[in-house]
Amino acid sequence: MSTYPRRLILGAAAGVTAATTLQLTATTPARAAGGAGQARQAGREGDWAAVPDPVPVPLDALYDNDGIDTASARGGDFEGSGYTFPGEELPAGRVEVDGIPFDFPASTAGARNNVVALGQRIDLPPGHYLSAVFLTAGSYGDAAGTATVHYADGSTTTAGLGGADWYTAGGALSAPYRYKPDGTKDEHGVGIGTSEVWTDPQREAVAITLPVTHPAAANTTSLHVFALSLQPVAQGRALVLRDAHSTGSLLDPSGAQSVEATVVNAGTVAILSGDEVSVRVEVPGARTVEPARIRRLDPGEQARVRVGIRNRTGTAPGTEQDGTVSVRGRGTQVTSSRSTLRLGTADYQPTGDSLAGHQAPYWFQGAKFGIFIHWGVYSVPAWAPVGVQYAEWYWDQMQDPGNPTYAYHRDTYGEDFAYDDFIPRFTAERFDPRAWVELFRDAGAQYHVLTSKHHEGFALWDTKVSDRNAARHGPKRDLVKELFEASRRYAPGLHRGLYFSMPEWFNPDNPWMGHAPRNPYTLEPVPYTGYAAGKDYVRDYQAPQMLELIHGYDPEIIWCDIGGANDSLHVLAEYFNHAKNRARPVDVTVNDRSGIAFHDFTTPEYTTYANTVVAKWEASRGLDPRSYGYNRATPDGAYMTAEEVVRTLVDIVSKNGNFLLDIGPRADGTIPEVMQSRLRETGEWLKVNGEAVYDTTYWSRTAQSGEDLRFTVRPDDAFYIHSLSEPGAKLTVPAPVPVRPGDKVTMLGHDRPLTWTVTGGSLVVDVPRAARKAGRHVWVFKIDWRS
Repeated sequence: MSTYPRRLILGAAAGVTAATTLQLTATTPARAAGGAGQARQAGREGDWAAVPDPVPVPLDALYDNDGIDTASARGGDFEGSGYTFPGEELPAGRVEVDGIPFDFPASTAGARNNVVALGQRIDLPPGHYLSAVFLTAGSYGDAAGTATVHYADGSTTTAGLGGADWYTAGGALSAPYRYKPDGTKDEHGVGIGTSEVWTDPQREAVAITLPVTHPAAANTTSLHVFALSLQPVAQGRALVLRDAHSTGSLLDPSGAQSVEATVVNAGTVAILSGDEVSVRVEVPGARTVEPARIRRLDPGEQARVRVGIRNRTGTAPGTEQDGTVSVRGRGTQVTSSRSTLRLGTADYQPTGDSLAGHQAPYWFQGAKFGIFIHWGVYSVPAWAPVGVQYAEWYWDQMQDPGNPTYAYHRDTYGEDFAYDDFIPRFTAERFDPRAWVELFRDAGAQYHVLTSKHHEGFALWDTKVSDRNAARHGPKRDLVKELFEASRRYAPGLHRGLYFSMPEWFNPDNPWMGHAPRNPYTLEPVPYTGYAAGKDYVRDYQAPQMLELIHGYDPEIIWCDIGGANDSLHVLAEYFNHAKNRARPVDVTVNDRSGIAFHDFTTPEYTTYANTVVAKWEASRGLDPRSYGYNRATPDGAYMTAEEVVRTLVDIVSKNGNFLLDIGPRADGTIPEVMQSRLRETGEWLKVNGEAVYDTTYWSRTAQSGEDLRFTVRPDDAFYIHSLSEPGAKLTVPAPVPVRPGDKVTMLGHDRPLTWTVTGGSLVVDVPRAARKAGRHVWVFKIDWRS
């Protein structure tokens, strides 16, 4: 059996949206039921039940798509355009992913090996299960839909089932290339991830109906399912340990290295503080200095834990050792997992394998809300058709005679007015960096990301690589330096980041758009201000500029864009080493647009994921209906309202994302008043409700129930229900909410205990008028587990 650890899970941890709540008072331990279980379960008779092994479910009869080829066996077509996974890079037969066995299809000539989700029914071995775990991938985008679980009593529950685009990143099973229609290799990574659908363990499950997406066709999004495995429930008190692995992340404030693992309550009895459940690491060369503790874990729930370890004297950073991650409870070892652990972090090397050991920092995972700032020469014309185009793409859009910007520029400025003639008008004369960062702080943001250089190639810092920058032209100021200094001084709690465009539209040494600057009306060449000819674009220009930012400004986020030609392996290795080798190491992060497969988080823009995505992600959009840069044509009434901002933030956070909300300052450095108002109003909501946002995690069962309810969790402390509309006299939550007798329920901003019951599988909370009137935008109800 091959074992594939979870390098990056891109699938949705989607859950039940209507289910019977587990018994709240079940306390009697039961003897293990079904199968030999796993050796990881041990203890006194009746204390801990053995967990039945996962059950792979054959899908052969449903396979209708051939998406895997080999060099010698051709004929597949995964996405309707002739591309396929490389069978040489994928397993065949029984394979274990994150401790769960699957029957993965073989890639024989002409054999079908996945099912495109079109509402097919999968019959299950009748039984009581915690969850159904799928191996999935999307084609032509991230794919998602609603799956239905059928039970023997005729009832059903529904849950989200999704798959990330196979081409955007790796997954639990990944390959470094795919096959083109002509059989040659396309050197771009592709992957298959996991997606988990929660089932009601109190009912006997008999079938699952897949979502209805689309047949596999070019430019059409489809969900592909390769394999399915079921996790049976154990009767009694039981835990399962999954995906134990070392990381390069540090625990705050101790600075200990983090070893992560997922603990699943696989039984029918809640884990409470009296069970004294803890997680430790035993490995030669290091010692546990911060055990993880689990004080509350209801049946079917998951907890992602972090154990702190430190190397012993003489253990070199980066040493690999086989070790054991173990869970103890009630004075006995409950479960354990053997893993090869990397002890400490050696310097990163400029290779994909080395960078793959990096992940999004814990501060970033907990921050949830950041401010994006698009500011540059494009802030001078500041125009695009409202709700249609990005105003910051002005220079590119004016090249096309069919684009409205072409006519707008001619009629407003004249055919002889070059884009670079805007540079002297980019003055930043009213730029007040202190006012900016205090606004971001008051908005409740935890970080900010400034465009250090957009596609126009005009740098906002004093770059020594090119004279095309704000210190030489326009403002004649180092705008990045001024903002970062103000942030450190006046809003030290904010983390600082920089956007960087990898290519430039019209850089003569490597023009992304295929030509150097020219007059779009006469096609005659025009100057590229500050340009000095003869550079190798990547080696002498792009990479040195990124390194200037890394060493000169210490950004905690590098937010790359577009990708393309790059030396990102070397640059990012230097970035990570520079951060970790400081006297006081700092955890930094990079997104998925640097031009290489490695990344810490993905970045959907002007959209979000439909379900929870376990791999870290960040959605961005402007307050403007369709622009990041300032658009003078946009009326105030078209901007997002504070209610829309808050609802979007809550939706994203409930699905494990961050929200990077963009503002577009004017060319003089002022932030439009409507943007300031929206940010301050968002901050007022967060002052009251921030505990349900910051440092929370997604609920492992489901992100939402219906259109109006979202969920977040503060591990061991509290469970939060977010109502996106004003509740009535009673709030009904048709989901298996983890609430027990004795738990206190309040509404943030009202804080007086509310009466509640569990009726017919739904939590029902009485909401007095005073509570309803105390809330706005989103009403947040807290189940306090510590009470």
